Amino acid sequence: QVQLVESGGGLVQAGGSLRLSCAASGSIGRFNAMGWHRQAPGKERELVAAVTSGGLTNYGDSVKGRFTISSDNAKNTVYLQMNSLKPDDTAVYYCNAKITVPVLMKAYDYWGQGTQVTVSS
Repeated sequence: QVQLVESGGGLVQAGGSLRLSCAASGSIGRFNAMGWHRQAPGKERELVAAVTSGGLTNYGDSVKGRFTISSDNAKNTVYLQMNSLKPDDTAVYYCNAKITVPVLMKAYDYWGQGTQVTVSS
């Protein structure tokens, strides 16, 4: 029974910063990758940032240079440092974790409940 618990969302003024956290519990092992997606009303869910257990990172084009993802593999926890926030960053942010099992040719995906980030102008 894997659960992802997000925290750190809230209201911030444009140009400000916010730090999101996501802690996984109940896992039988460490995740191969963790990351963040976001979804604004009327828009599709999009990738924000992701990091592998080996430390490789990937960012969505709209957040490059402003957001930084990091992780604590021992704690199965991922963080998202968001700087220079814009009103367009307003969305529900979802934590995601993935466990791959190469022998079975299968991957397991888990999602958090989401945390609201609102950026005022």
